[in-house]
Amino acid sequence: MPQIFHHSTNTLAKLSIFGGLFVLAAAIWALAEVNRSSYNTGQFIERQQPVQFSHKHHVGDDGIDCRYCHTSVEVSNSAGLPPTRTCMNCHSQIWSESPYLEIVRASYKENKPIEWTRVHDLPDYVYFNHSIHVAKGVGCSSCHGRVDQMPAVYQAASLQMEWCLACHREPERFLRPKDKVFDMAYNGDNALAENTTDEQRRVGREMKEKYRVRSTAVLTSCSTCHR
Repeated sequence: MPQIFHHSTNTLAKLSIFGGLFVLAAAIWALAEVNRSSYNTGQFIERQQPVQFSHKHHVGDDGIDCRYCHTSVEVSNSAGLPPTRTCMNCHSQIWSESPYLEIVRASYKENKPIEWTRVHDLPDYVYFNHSIHVAKGVGCSSCHGRVDQMPAVYQAASLQMEWCLACHREPERFLRPKDKVFDMAYNGDNALAENTTDEQRRVGREMKEKYRVRSTAVLTSCSTCHR
């Protein structure tokens, strides 16, 4: 029987198969990189707010504690946003005539809340409780980054599931004493870094036992975050 295909066809077939596998692998890699990119997660993107509010000035320079504005962070699933009267506690006396704060004064007079642009927004199918994290020794900067150095707040972490699981698998890398939870400059804070110091692991193990943090199996269970 005469040969229908040329011998080179075998080589072309092999190259096509391996080439197709390479293209598929490259496409999967590119998709994974896009999924982790700021374009998809919103990480590192500053959000413009209706009022030019600087956390760097209020927290970093003036030393205002997180809880002064986010009053429910220790007792509720939500950290809460401050009512306008909280702003006016100071700004009825300081910069009381500044044009930058006209929106704040109008909000206070008209009793209408300022429509802030949300920075950290988890999907509706994710359950997150601020109070339990605070109670177990998770610092504000562990998730939100050095807010005291941000003129305009941005999302410091990806907030993707793999980022959450990195902490839930090894909470000792991130836990700190409760009196340091609101300390933005806490030396043991390595949550946004790839490496964790031995000292942080030692402190973290102590805090994990002291605050009765649940086992890794419970922390990584689907029902813990998806209810």
